[in-house]
Amino acid sequence: MPVAENRDWPPRPQRAALILQHLGQLYPEARCSLDWRNPFQLLVATILSAQCTDERVNRVTPALFDRFPDAASFAAVEPEQVEPYVRSTGFYRNKARHIVGASRLLQERHQGRVPKTMEALLRCPGVARKTANVVLATAYGLNVGVTVDTHVRRLSNRLGLVAATDPARIEQELMALLPQSDWDLLSIRLIFHGRAVCKARRPACGRCGLAELCPSYGAAPMRR
Repeated sequence: MPVAENRDWPPRPQRAALILQHLGQLYPEARCSLDWRNPFQLLVATILSAQCTDERVNRVTPALFDRFPDAASFAAVEPEQVEPYVRSTGFYRNKARHIVGASRLLQERHQGRVPKTMEALLRCPGVARKTANVVLATAYGLNVGVTVDTHVRRLSNRLGLVAATDPARIEQELMALLPQSDWDLLSIRLIFHGRAVCKARRPACGRCGLAELCPSYGAAPMRR
């Protein structure tokens, strides 16, 4: 049944910790869904994942990395030569241009290696905070921020953890709720829950393991 509107909720930090604990029980093996073998491959795959499913990206990258195994190989070609390999991921011209541009910058400034700082990553074409957070946390174990994709944005609002809709503000509010060591765990587990249960159009509230902690429970048409 829907949660009463006048229910007294615990403070946000306490509820965020409980939500993370519940998500850990629901998705104990949750990890980045992109396939990668080194930080550069992860960077490219994350650029490709914009407005595209990880599943689709994983279908594309084997042939892409077979043809272009490192930053040097991408940097040596024009974006038009990359486009056929990434066409099915959508916005392929921009993505090919960003990948080539990022590769050239990595070659010029970092000997082809992916840097380990947010500041350096943000200089790469096609890399914003979301992409940089994924690379730093997943490839290097560095929790510099919280990855805010469409799932994290949607769920953090539905769960009443944030009052913002702008991804940058959402990230800052989520970072204030949990210890830095939990930032990556929160984002990846919210992403898994968003894919499996708390979907955009018809959240499956009737089978949600977070129902008792969710102010939005029952507010949308429920699916079991």
